[in-house]
Amino acid sequence: MNAPLTRRALGAGLAALAAPALAQERYPSRALTWVVPFTPAGVTDSTSRLAARKLGEQLGQTVMIENRPGAGGTLGTEYVARAAPDGYTVLYGTNAAMAGAPALYRRLGYHPVRSFTPIQGLFESSNVFVANPSRPYRNAAEFIAFARAHPGRVNLAHAGVGTSTHLTAVLFESVAGIETTHVSYTGAAAALTDLMAGTVDVMFDYVATTREHVANGRMRPLAVTAQRRIPALSDVPTVAEIGLPEAWSSAWSGLFLPAEAPPAVVQRLSAAAAAMLRDPELRAYGEGNGSRPMDEMAGEALGRFVETEMTRWAEVVRRSGAQPL
Repeated sequence: MNAPLTRRALGAGLAALAAPALAQERYPSRALTWVVPFTPAGVTDSTSRLAARKLGEQLGQTVMIENRPGAGGTLGTEYVARAAPDGYTVLYGTNAAMAGAPALYRRLGYHPVRSFTPIQGLFESSNVFVANPSRPYRNAAEFIAFARAHPGRVNLAHAGVGTSTHLTAVLFESVAGIETTHVSYTGAAAALTDLMAGTVDVMFDYVATTREHVANGRMRPLAVTAQRRIPALSDVPTVAEIGLPEAWSSAWSGLFLPAEAPPAVVQRLSAAAAAMLRDPELRAYGEGNGSRPMDEMAGEALGRFVETEMTRWAEVVRRSGAQPL
């Protein structure tokens, strides 16, 4: 009479042992959360929402965006670093939190390389340097001359300490040999509004968020941080053309998992992310906003890129004299 019970117990035990492997094979079996460490409504948020939809199509599951802004993107980034490495919490990592933050913050609750599993680079884009059109400088040369003659008088807005717009400004000031007064916002949208209202004088931001305002005359473009002119703003010179080639910079994004994610999960998500990045609608959206898809930055290549960027931005911050917070 005990034999059937023993067989059932043994069968149940084997099923329990096999459950983790089966669950892994079925990944993903439920919705994913894609953490965006910035406020809603910006270009990072809009790009990530389209990317999340496309990634969900590849995975056959819903991918939900969760905005966790704060401290230049470091709060949301730390949240993912501490999440379970099961593949259901992913990070929209950016150069701000993954490369600039280590040089700008004394204490971070994560390490950009050791705390994450790199999956796929997403988009790389340059910033546009724009000014309120009522200001006396009509081009970059006039701006630099004005800033040198009036140290600290120019109010430069950015989307928060450690963000791409802040790091780009720090680099530009260091190379140009100027000093401005930084005005920090909790996102680019409010900064752009104040720039157009004349509350602040200049700022760096993405092509996607400035192009329409430039076309309507609400902003005056002074330069782009790209290595080549941007088709959407073909009349605007590059930083090299205004005599500051070392001021070149780009903002980039990538998909990351917490460290120690299971290999099968990494493989599945990597394949889906690569396919997502080839989606015509996503590519057209990115390229229309002046962004380049980072197809070549997959897996370990993305990890090595992050290490290189950490070294580069640490040197930029050191040269600028900015003190870590």
